[in-house]
Amino acid sequence: MQFQSTRDPNTIVSSSEAILRGLAPDGGLFVPTAFPKAELEDWKSLSYPELAQKVLAGFLTDYDPAFLGEAAAATYGDAFAGKAGYVQKVHDGLYSLELWHGPTCAFKDYALQLMPKLLVQAKKNLGRTETTRILVATSGDTGKAALAGYAGLPGIEIEVFYPNAGTSEIQRLQMATQAGDNVSVYAVNGNFDDAQTGVKRVFGDASVAEELEKRNICLSSANSINWGRLVPQIVYYFYAYFRLVEQGNVAWGQPVDFCVPTGNFGDILAGYYAKQMGLPVGKLVCASNKNNVLTDFIKTGTYDARRTFYKTTSPSMDILISSNLERLLFSLSNHDDAEVRGYMEELARSGRYEVSPAIKGRLEKLFAAGFCDDDQTQKVIGRMWQEHRYLIDPHTAVAFDVLDQYRRDTGDTTPTVVVSTASPFKFCDSVLGALGVSELAAGTAILDQLSQQTGVPVPAPLAV
Repeated sequence: MQFQSTRDPNTIVSSSEAILRGLAPDGGLFVPTAFPKAELEDWKSLSYPELAQKVLAGFLTDYDPAFLGEAAAATYGDAFAGKAGYVQKVHDGLYSLELWHGPTCAFKDYALQLMPKLLVQAKKNLGRTETTRILVATSGDTGKAALAGYAGLPGIEIEVFYPNAGTSEIQRLQMATQAGDNVSVYAVNGNFDDAQTGVKRVFGDASVAEELEKRNICLSSANSINWGRLVPQIVYYFYAYFRLVEQGNVAWGQPVDFCVPTGNFGDILAGYYAKQMGLPVGKLVCASNKNNVLTDFIKTGTYDARRTFYKTTSPSMDILISSNLERLLFSLSNHDDAEVRGYMEELARSGRYEVSPAIKGRLEKLFAAGFCDDDQTQKVIGRMWQEHRYLIDPHTAVAFDVLDQYRRDTGDTTPTVVVSTASPFKFCDSVLGALGVSELAAGTAILDQLSQQTGVPVPAPLAV
């Protein structure tokens, strides 16, 4: 399997090179030149690590399959406490894919516990011995997950940049307290888009690359612009589907919708890629918070980032420049790199672009979209607890509300999985407020307060 840049068909690399580089030299994102066909019958009864090995092996063909199996087993075992890919039934026809049972209590663990192993092996595959410096922009969860994954690894340094006052306090504390001689964390005076734009500029600066080369340092990324972040996320869409079939909730071959809270478009793109591989995915419902640039794009075909940036109670989605959308445009344009390059140049120049009627039509067929503001997010958290005794975080609440909107508007009753991306204990203040608690404990004592209020135990990785 080879990978090409979304902006230049002449940039062709192996999977090891794509993971090591992160971003293509022309500023494009690496995508596979073809998609492997899923072997659904053979995969349906596999454990999560076994399934991960199969999916990874289809894309990372220059890696030893035995290594991939060992890496998946080491990643998705004890660290996920037996709940990798765990699906919780809310009621008939509605399910929650809880992706927060890993070591940092966020869905980013699925990629960022595995990706360091892939990167270290990529260097071995390519015979590279220089120091790899990883630059990460985060809106909250990626930072801690990346720091935890790369801390202490030889030959690797990691620097994380997050928006000052733009994450939850628990998210900030998780990053600030990360141990490791090779880790650094910086607060940026700006929002996530400022941090992400700065990181991309560093990658594209030839003078920086030249200076780092003198020091025997190469740059890489742990954001979802890196294919090594994206490919592990494809796995849990397959695993969730197989569990629904196994539990008798859907018939074999019956389509299932997925509703995904997303800002940078990576998580929902993984679901689209699973569909490309043959998984019976129906509609992909894109859920946004008040920063609803993706909602408007999916509904109109116009991407316009020239709007007010809002700090919300779902900070991991506080994004106006959704980098992974470039990969979707490449697919929907039938791999027309010139068309994609034109859109990205227009975005950089004017802050907006409008896709062709052909792409707009394909987009509307595959995706639906909606958004939910903070007030409604609070109501949904409270309602889900009162009606179902199901405790959710603000990002997951956004998804449940957008799904409700979609079902009311369309009458679509297809069985649906809401992708639950973070533990409610990472956002205790918002969750407690939604439950009617006005006096909040200070610091980490708020974790115990939420647990005492609900009877739900504090996740072990957050317990202090």
